[in-house]
Amino acid sequence: MVDSTPASPTPERSAHDVIIVGGGLAGGLIALALHRHAPGCRFALVEAGRTLGGHHRWSWFETDIPERERALMAGFDLKGWDEGYDITFPAYGRTLPTSYRSLASAEFHAKLVAELPPERVMLETKAASLDAGGVTLADGTRLGAKRVIDCRPFKPSKHLAGGWQVFLGQHFKCETPHGLTRPVIMDASVDQLAPHGNGEAYRFVYVLPLSADEVFIEDTYYADQPRMDAEVLKGRVAEYAHRNGWKGEVIDQEAGILPVISGGDFAAASAEVAIPGVALAGARGGFSHPLTSYTLPFAVDNALAIAKVIARRPELTGAELAIFCARRAKRHWRATAYYRMLSRMLFEAAEPGKRVVVFEHFYALQGRLVERFYAGRSTWPDRLRILTGKPPVAIPRAIRALFSSGKPLNMETPA
Repeated sequence: MVDSTPASPTPERSAHDVIIVGGGLAGGLIALALHRHAPGCRFALVEAGRTLGGHHRWSWFETDIPERERALMAGFDLKGWDEGYDITFPAYGRTLPTSYRSLASAEFHAKLVAELPPERVMLETKAASLDAGGVTLADGTRLGAKRVIDCRPFKPSKHLAGGWQVFLGQHFKCETPHGLTRPVIMDASVDQLAPHGNGEAYRFVYVLPLSADEVFIEDTYYADQPRMDAEVLKGRVAEYAHRNGWKGEVIDQEAGILPVISGGDFAAASAEVAIPGVALAGARGGFSHPLTSYTLPFAVDNALAIAKVIARRPELTGAELAIFCARRAKRHWRATAYYRMLSRMLFEAAEPGKRVVVFEHFYALQGRLVERFYAGRSTWPDRLRILTGKPPVAIPRAIRALFSSGKPLNMETPA
């Protein structure tokens, strides 16, 4: 006898209005914005890891986020400095007055799990596939959804050009107070030709005084290749701490390799990661600063825009939300073209060991100009001012870089 019993269907949970895949910065903030601004929205935040936000520290200038959007960050345990910040170069040092903020991923996770309804957060849940109608989990469970948002990590593309920002930071508990009262955003007085496993590159040290006796020290490089020698970088961090007389123990560490985009075919790169009917957000969707790799201001802006359009248009389909996000991404790409051109100047016009001169030239400019630059809101007078004066690079090399399509973003797997 033939068994005519139908095969058991893949188990499917009740449909959601929105499923967000990826509980990093972008995905977490979208969930928070939906919770606050679209209270009737049935959403789920799906994250493969054990915590939201991974293991990162995000920092930004207070002016990077428009005042009307800052409420989204209310309630997070932020570190803040209103005394401004310091920068140091071989030729000079100065203090700029802009307030600075920083958020550790542990505090990001703690705030989100405390505020979001527990049934909305799905940790240690891996998504096997996404489509316009929902998400299939690695265990075969099907989550139906009216809209799906892909906030998984950035995926390098052969269609993009640029370089890499390589960094390793350590959180020190000092034996005695370290004496710092404000951040050192860029100390480029360090050796620019120091070996670091990545060839020559622009190098600087970034320092945050987290408390009277705790300090975060990060060694950072703008490099041509996505390679990291972690032991060398840890040694450089220890050397910097010793040079400043800070003795103590390392209580945490983070490291990363971020793309610095200088050009490419954005439409082709987006097509590689796009899924029909699924919205793209976060760095995967192209929402970052091409030169600094900052993402938080854009994540805040996107989260609020997505939550408000869903609250205003409850009939909005997943395909329409995907188009909404794609249009925002295209506008962002066009709006940041100037910064990609500067990235080409950095990676192509300046010799690796002399890239420090480019930043030295920039940070000598007026403080408000620097503020607008980091926020991605440089005015046309700002842009002209950055490019005028004594050129920090050879003019023939600058002209070639200006009309270049950029160095292909090396597809070597970061180590």
